[in-house]
Amino acid sequence: MIATEPLSFGPTRNPWDTNRSTGGSSGGSAAAVAAGLVPMAHASDGGGSIRIPASACGLVGLKPSRGRISGSPGYDSWAGCTTDGIVSKTVRDSAAMLDFVSGYEMGDPFAAPPFTRPLSSELRVATGQLRIGFLDHPIPTDLPRDPDCADAVDKAARMLAAVGHLVEPSYPGALEEHEAQMKHFSNIVAVSTASEIDKIAAILGREAGDDDIEPDALEFAQWGRSLTGLEYLESFEWLRLWSRRVVSWWDQYDLLLTPTLGAPPAEIGVLAGPGAGRRMVPWLQYTAQFNVTGQPAISLPLHWNTAGLPIGVQLVAAPFREDLLIRVASQLEAMFPWWNLRPPTRA
Repeated sequence: MIATEPLSFGPTRNPWDTNRSTGGSSGGSAAAVAAGLVPMAHASDGGGSIRIPASACGLVGLKPSRGRISGSPGYDSWAGCTTDGIVSKTVRDSAAMLDFVSGYEMGDPFAAPPFTRPLSSELRVATGQLRIGFLDHPIPTDLPRDPDCADAVDKAARMLAAVGHLVEPSYPGALEEHEAQMKHFSNIVAVSTASEIDKIAAILGREAGDDDIEPDALEFAQWGRSLTGLEYLESFEWLRLWSRRVVSWWDQYDLLLTPTLGAPPAEIGVLAGPGAGRRMVPWLQYTAQFNVTGQPAISLPLHWNTAGLPIGVQLVAAPFREDLLIRVASQLEAMFPWWNLRPPTRA
């Protein structure tokens, strides 16, 4: 889910506008950092859940490469699409925290190559001229191009061009296989959800029902249980081959620039409750693809709309190139020091 509005405890409210969502699912962490309760916080990301709340709350949200942070002593869920990470106010803090928590543990199914030097030492390091493609609209033609999100991308593109990078409209052609990608990704998540709910039932010693699990999760699990092992394997293999087609674009480009969300932070209630999984589609257009490919991505708070809501932009690098993300993000942060901005609701 991309909201933090559980039935059990009610909504987590956005410090920039308490009638708006924090995004999710790491919205509690993002709200706490944005409000000044803590300087940084743990977050996790299976389809955008580091980057989405970072965008909604005006923070830096760094999703590491697959295998960068160990899932030990547990396991990597959603067929390797999930990862832990950090939300913070500054590029420096996100880089420093990833230095602390990254690394291989014996038995990990994925392993990112170690950084050649601490990630925090990449701040303000010269990059030379980079070739950066941008995408400022949803790929499905039935979804609108949000003007605030397009403005955020345009602002970021102009900033990047101003420091000497070559910025042009371009994106991986394989992203246009959106419908098939979402079908196969949803199959993986549905089966994983069913498995997680079965684990909860085992702990409870009874079947988990409406009093234990949100209705949308139960519905998703039911879908997962309807899939066969062959259908699951078909989805797994399709996504791995699709990932190769996506990542090949980085043979010609250094970074991809997109909005983080497909629209500004939603009002409380829009992305929660029955049917929320279908209502979230316009917002969830730019993030989950890179959980599938395992690439590092960062959301940066470079724009606020006329309503005073933060609008994040996302940079995506080639696999294992968090160093490049930090270098470019620190360039942009120096040009627009967002950490000076304070929300109306704060500690």
